[in-house]
Amino acid sequence: MARVRYGARTEAEIAAARAARSRLPDIWSTGVAALWETDPEAVAAVLPPPLKPTGSPLVRVSISQVGMPGYPLGAGSFAVAAAHDGVEGWYPLVMPMTHERALTGGREVFGEPKKLGEVTLEREGDLIRAVLARHGIAFVEVRGTVSGELPPPEPAPRTDFYVKFLPAVDGSGFDAEPVLVHCVRHEKVRRLQRVTGEVVLRESPYDPVADLPVRRLLGITLGEKTGDQRGRVVERVDARALLPYVHQRYDDPLHVHDGPPEGSL
Repeated sequence: MARVRYGARTEAEIAAARAARSRLPDIWSTGVAALWETDPEAVAAVLPPPLKPTGSPLVRVSISQVGMPGYPLGAGSFAVAAAHDGVEGWYPLVMPMTHERALTGGREVFGEPKKLGEVTLEREGDLIRAVLARHGIAFVEVRGTVSGELPPPEPAPRTDFYVKFLPAVDGSGFDAEPVLVHCVRHEKVRRLQRVTGEVVLRESPYDPVADLPVRRLLGITLGEKTGDQRGRVVERVDARALLPYVHQRYDDPLHVHDGPPEGSL
């Protein structure tokens, strides 16, 4: 009988796939990062327990083109500063990706809020334009002019916080206890440039980042970097406290609460 490709993999095939992942070379990306201060109450409003605000109401957006083997990947992140149990880091609200392959691992393994979207990074001479767009709406745009070289920072870890959960089959809560994930990224930067420009946030009912406006722009950079990440579950999350924030993950806030019709099989 011909190989049934949906059938179980052998132990040797599973081991070979794991070994191939461990031999991946450094994957470099070119990206724009913008940092600004916003309204403290807005940051506090989007953080689910047990995350808390830090001493600074910061927002960080990154828009990158990643040199994935075989095809380029557009990757974005819109995150707010957060703290948990003495650790400061970032809580991403939305992470647009241009390919499904980039969605599944991050979303299913780490609980990252990844969604399919359009990620654009254009450079013409010293002019830079970077955009995150979904549903035809460019909800974040960073534009400016490269205005000088900066010394690359030393390699350093950065922590992102994710909440991993599985909505209940009947639409009432969760099928398993949600967990808080600390994902530590070790980044290496080989080139960094200063960008003089602006951040434009546009209204979108699907990605309402305009609720975290730019009150004081702290800087925009264009950089080339690589890195790796490791995640670990650090805490079980109170399901009732998390439920009001679940809509952040979905375009239709009612979708996750839609259970089967009463009396259906």
